[in-house]
Amino acid sequence: METESEPYVRLATLRQLHQVVAELNTARSLADTLQTVADGVVNGLGYELACVNLVRPDGDLVVAAFAGNPSAEALITGRVGSRDAWERRLAMGEPWGALRFISYTEGWVLDDDDVPQWYTEGPEPRFEDEWHPADRLFAPMYASGAGGELLGVISVDRPRNGRRPGAWGREALQMYAFQAAIAISNARLRANMQRALVRLEREQQALRASEESFRQAFEYAPSGMAVAEMGGDQHGRILRTNDALCRLLGRPASAMRRYSFSDLVHPEDIGTLLRTSAEGGRAELRLARRDGTYVWVSLRNSVVADAADGPRFLLTHVEDIEERKRRELQLAHRASHDSLTGLPNSAELRARLGARLCRRPHAGQPSAVDSLDAAYEHGFDFGPASHEPDDGFDHHVHTVAPEGREGDADDGAKGLAVLFCDLDGFKSINDRFGHHTGDAVLIEVARRLTNGVRDGDTVARLGGDEFVVLADGLGRADAQDLAVRLRNAIIPPIRVDGRAVRVGASFGIGWAHCGMSADEVLHSADQRMYVEKRSRAKQHRRAG
Repeated sequence: METESEPYVRLATLRQLHQVVAELNTARSLADTLQTVADGVVNGLGYELACVNLVRPDGDLVVAAFAGNPSAEALITGRVGSRDAWERRLAMGEPWGALRFISYTEGWVLDDDDVPQWYTEGPEPRFEDEWHPADRLFAPMYASGAGGELLGVISVDRPRNGRRPGAWGREALQMYAFQAAIAISNARLRANMQRALVRLEREQQALRASEESFRQAFEYAPSGMAVAEMGGDQHGRILRTNDALCRLLGRPASAMRRYSFSDLVHPEDIGTLLRTSAEGGRAELRLARRDGTYVWVSLRNSVVADAADGPRFLLTHVEDIEERKRRELQLAHRASHDSLTGLPNSAELRARLGARLCRRPHAGQPSAVDSLDAAYEHGFDFGPASHEPDDGFDHHVHTVAPEGREGDADDGAKGLAVLFCDLDGFKSINDRFGHHTGDAVLIEVARRLTNGVRDGDTVARLGGDEFVVLADGLGRADAQDLAVRLRNAIIPPIRVDGRAVRVGASFGIGWAHCGMSADEVLHSADQRMYVEKRSRAKQHRRAG
C-alpha cells in the first residue's frame, strides 16, 4: 500500500530519471553511451551495481559496460554469454512488466551457464520483499517499433534500500531501459553514419548506391550537416543543410544556400577554415548566427571524391561546442591570470617574455652574462658564440636593448623595457587593517597600472605586492618617464571601506634582449628595483 510519502518518492524518482536520461543524450560514441547507461542505473535509480550486456552481430551478448564495483567490472567486462543462455534466463524470469526477475530460490540452476556474472552471498531474507544477493533482475532493451529486435539487457543488483523494487521502482527501471534502447540505437546510427561518411569519401559509386540511406542520416542527424561545393569559382558555397545546422545558426535552409562557410566564419578563423576545407579533416572555429553573435563549433570536412574527375564536394559535420569552449577558455584564463587582480600571472608573464627571446644574442648585443650586474652574474652556458641564425630562428626578429647604462645619454635606440614594481608600505596596511584591505589595495594598484600603460603593453602580478610591466619600443628616457608616471598614479590615497590608505612604489628598469632568459631579465629588473629602493631610503634618512 502506498504511504503518504509515495507521491514525493515518485517525484524524486522522476527527477532522477529525467537527469540520467538527459545524460544519455550527451554521450559522443557507442562506448560512451553504454557506460552512461550503466552509470545512470547506479547514480539515478538506486542500485549499487549495473551491467549492460550488448547483443553482438553474431547474436551472443558481451558485457559492454559495468558500474558500481571496480573489482566486478575488471572480472567480467568484455566476457561473452551465449544467446541461448540469455534466452533461457529471460524465459524463466518472472514477468514484472517488461522486466524479468529470477528469485534466489530458483536462480541456482543458472550458476553453471556461460553468462558472465558476479557472485555474492548473504543471509536468508528477514521479510518478504527483502532483496537477496542471489536475486537477479533483468531489463531487456528492444529496438523501437513493433517486433523490435533485442539490443541488449541491463542487469541490476543490490537496491540501496535493501528491498525488491515495488511497482513504481519497476516502472522507473522499465522506462529507463526503453530510453536506453533509444540512446543505443541513436549511437549506433551515428556510428553507422560515420562509417558511411568514410565510404562516401572513397567511392563515388557507393555514394549513388546509398543515396537514400545517406539522405535520412543527413536529415535526421542530431548535429549540423552541410554539403558544399569544392573547387571552381563557387568553392565553399553551401548546397544543402540539415535542420540541426539551421537551428544552430538561426537561419532558414533557403538563406543558408546564399552563403559559403567563409561568409559565416569569424574573421579571425578564416585561415583555419581555408586550411580545413583544402585538406579535409577537422577544426574548431566560430560561425555567425543570424542575430550577429558567434557560436563555437567543431567542424569536420570530408572530401567526397569521384574516381574519374577528382574531388567534387565537401560533406561538413558541424557540432556545437560552445559550452565546452567556454569552460576551456575559463580554465585557460584561470591558469594564466591572477585570481585576485585579473592580471597575467607569473607563468603568463614569463611565457610572453620568453616568446620574444631566443638563446642567441643578436650581433652587437652583449651576452646574457655580460648584461647582468656583477652581483648576480652566474655563468650560464648558451652554447657556441655564433651569431649565424639557425633553423629555429630563421624568421626571428631579435630583441635588442638600448646601449649604455642608466644615467648615460639616451642614444635613441628602442627596446623592450621591463619595469619591476614593489609596493612600499603595503605590509603595514596588511598588518594593521587586514588582508581584506590589502586585497582591495592590490586590485586598485593593478587598475591604476593598467590605465597608465599603452594598449599592447603587459601589466602582470608576480605575487604578493610585486608587479611587472612589459613595454616595447621604449628608449631609456621613455622608460624612466613611464616609471615616474606609474609611481605618481599609485601614490594618491586609496579608499577602502571609508578609510583612505596610501602606498608608495619602487621601480627597477631592466632591458630584455636575445641571449637572456626570462628569469634573467626579471632578476635584472628586480635587482635594479632594490638598488632604487635602498637609494631612496638613504635619501630619506639624509633628508631627516
